[in-house]
Amino acid sequence: MGYRFTDLTTACQKDWRAYIEHDFVRQLGTATLPGASFRHYLKQDYLFLIHFARAYALAAYKSPTLADLRQAHEGLKAIVDVELGLHVGFCQEWGISEQELEELPEARATLAYTRYVLDTGNRGDLLDLHVALAPCLVGYGEIANWLNAQPSTLRGAQNPYDAWIAMYEGEEFQAAMQAELEWLNIRLADITPARFAELSKIFRDATRLEIDFWQMGLELIDQDLTH
Repeated sequence: MGYRFTDLTTACQKDWRAYIEHDFVRQLGTATLPGASFRHYLKQDYLFLIHFARAYALAAYKSPTLADLRQAHEGLKAIVDVELGLHVGFCQEWGISEQELEELPEARATLAYTRYVLDTGNRGDLLDLHVALAPCLVGYGEIANWLNAQPSTLRGAQNPYDAWIAMYEGEEFQAAMQAELEWLNIRLADITPARFAELSKIFRDATRLEIDFWQMGLELIDQDLTH
């Protein structure tokens, strides 16, 4: 039997759980996260989405098959034509203007994570890039499901972050997560132990950078950056 995505999470279980169950996530669920922390995260996540779109453009270039090329194209279109607009609208609900987003400097955690993903994709192949993106593509869906399994999670009007949880527990995102898992599992099934070790390192590094992204929001790291 070959490898599967769950083997990647098992290989860095401590980091993966620290990411999925981070204090930022826990406080989102219990509605105790300070609003300033969430706003800081939202702003930087807008910049992350832009680089995420660039990663899909890189995935198109790296695609060895027409099916992979179509997948990358659809991902790029979804971010540029839909998700960025939705994110801007979500930010406006939190008092963040589109002009503020356009003038926003990148926090160090944003720089580190996005450039790591793009560098990994540039140096490696399409599978390397997908594995670097997996903590985000798969992780956010897992986080929403984990939050819903916690008795302490508040839902509805009593939680100002309910819309965020609803976005990632929603049918559309969960379907995208499952499609990504299927894509990864097919390709991981045929790799060697040496190749798995390489991919495990990429996955671990990307997961640790996701932890740093949560911590950035929680501690308001680089909130006062100016041009």
